[in-house]
Amino acid sequence: MNRIHNLFTTKKDRVLSIYFTAGFPALEDTVPVMEAIQAGGADIIEIGVPYSDPIADGPTIQESNMVALENGMSLKKLFEQLRGFRAKIHVPVVMMGYLNPILQYGMEAFCKKCQEVGIDGLILPDLPMQQYLDDYKELFEQYGLVNTFLISPQTTEKRIRQIDEHSSGFIYMVSSHGVTGAKSGITAEQISYFERVQAMNLKNPRLIGFGISDAETFSKASENSNGAIIGSAFIKTVKNSKNLNEDIQSYIQSVIN
Repeated sequence: MNRIHNLFTTKKDRVLSIYFTAGFPALEDTVPVMEAIQAGGADIIEIGVPYSDPIADGPTIQESNMVALENGMSLKKLFEQLRGFRAKIHVPVVMMGYLNPILQYGMEAFCKKCQEVGIDGLILPDLPMQQYLDDYKELFEQYGLVNTFLISPQTTEKRIRQIDEHSSGFIYMVSSHGVTGAKSGITAEQISYFERVQAMNLKNPRLIGFGISDAETFSKASENSNGAIIGSAFIKTVKNSKNLNEDIQSYIQSVIN
């Protein structure tokens, strides 16, 4: 059974996924950051593959993408860094990226490498569902990769149910229309959206992302889903860190305790 499925079988709520950009702040920080995320108590590690035009991401993550690319990060380099990481990392690991660099690498070669190093799933925001079903679903399943789709407050009930039908890991609930970025608090309008989706009784667990940054927003999101994803606020912690290992663990502990 995939590690993502195992996680949600044993843990139903307050699941914390942490996003970071591979090769940021320094090129060789990828695996040390992963180790610190796990040691801090996060449940899922989400590796961001740097891309020059990350359309779903706000300024903080965009900047980390640029720095990582300037550092020399590429998919080839990332897979080299990830070789053997499963000797130390036991939590589920998903890779978040955009289609362009993956297609340049070769989709089957990419999926095969993901399986070789121990990646559990993919989040590809610009992969249309129909293209996934027609071209890639069998390939992902062949290599044991769970695909995660995103929904937002603008997503229709019909579309949400379609996504739920074709998902097998978790659904990424974007908390608001727009791009990633830490915001102050969760609005009544967002809570109404969370409750509306909760009432649909979907078969897949849901994690809320975009605007989750601290213990308060994590707890509020977890009241209406299985947990949350933190990205921009974590990237800011990494950017300002004087001691990556200590600061990462301290930040995650501040969110979950």
